Amino acid sequence: MSTVDLKAAQEHFARLLERQLARVEQMKRETEWIDYATLKPIKIGIIGGDGIGPFIAAEAQRVLQFLLKEEEESGKVQFNVIEGLTIERRAEVGKAIPDDVLEEIKKCHVHLKGPTTTPRKGDPWPNVESANVAMRKELELFANVRPVKVTKEGIDWTFFRENTEGSYALGSDGLNVSDDLAVDFTIATTQGTERLIRLAFEYARKNNIKKVTLVTKANVIKTTDGKFLDIGYRIAKEYPEIECDDWYIDIMTAKLVDPKRRTQFRVLALPNLYGDILTDEAAEFQGGVGTAGSANIGKRYAMFEAIHGSAPRMVKEGRAKYADPASMIRAAAMLLRHIGFEAKAKSLEMALDICGQFEKKVRITGRSDGATSKEYADYLMETLQDPNLESWWQSFREKA
Repeated sequence: MSTVDLKAAQEHFARLLERQLARVEQMKRETEWIDYATLKPIKIGIIGGDGIGPFIAAEAQRVLQFLLKEEEESGKVQFNVIEGLTIERRAEVGKAIPDDVLEEIKKCHVHLKGPTTTPRKGDPWPNVESANVAMRKELELFANVRPVKVTKEGIDWTFFRENTEGSYALGSDGLNVSDDLAVDFTIATTQGTERLIRLAFEYARKNNIKKVTLVTKANVIKTTDGKFLDIGYRIAKEYPEIECDDWYIDIMTAKLVDPKRRTQFRVLALPNLYGDILTDEAAEFQGGVGTAGSANIGKRYAMFEAIHGSAPRMVKEGRAKYADPASMIRAAAMLLRHIGFEAKAKSLEMALDICGQFEKKVRITGRSDGATSKEYADYLMETLQDPNLESWWQSFREKA
């Protein structure tokens, strides 16, 4: 390799370090958490995204507006539909999030977002960064919170995945040093790790959960994963009533399918890449990624989304209207809880359980032999109006 090649690589790495060090200083200056109780209106952004995203986002919005009818009429909440976060527009401007779209996003406090397309090698699109990754970084949405609950299996997991660091933080900033050598980077900071793990422990304490599990590969990835593990155990000392243990990511993927072990896990905190993999596996127990919602939490903003992709094939085949909106609607329930509407969130989650796991009067198949997204949302809203919703839900649980 020539000296010029090495110098270019060194300069590239130096720029990355400078950016991350500046980010550390920014985290040190972070403000306090936003208080939604004092806001009027709470601005809820609806972002359709790509593929099936606009279809399922529209149904989730309908359900939210059904539940928040009085609050919307009184001005307590306001819905803003945000257009333009599509792969076509992103490719046109060469950015993960077009500037005008980002400006609209930042005008809202919380967002309900449909899936977006991330280009991969061989696609016709330019190599723009993932919109999700960019949004998490722009809004400092440091915690990706994904619950998975299957009552009849004894599964009640909540995953806290670090969102702004790890292997994804610099996913578009890797370097082809030469034709023979490619390098990517992973990031772990004290501040980023602390706030994620502390949030997991606070959640456990608030919900009277007695165990938090740290997931790493610290026996091999000794520096960054080792830092995550060390900080986790240090923070655990502040919560003496909560047990803390740790597992390596490879064996954890096996233990989630072990009926004797999996019910022992409750709250799990883990770096970005491992969290992405493990939560997709976990969602299969609940019915697949099409049924799972996800929260991306920061101190100033929050974004709630489905965890599956944009399914361009369904759109191409004319099946978009048959897409399952359950994941987006579960994300909407998480949004409701986050902004302070606990009772409405609980009702929505019970209705989702009845419609998706128990009664199943309307079935989504993704094809014309099943219900449309709209029909499923109608079924859900009909269920929500039952005055005996909670006792109905409880009876299903007992039978399960």
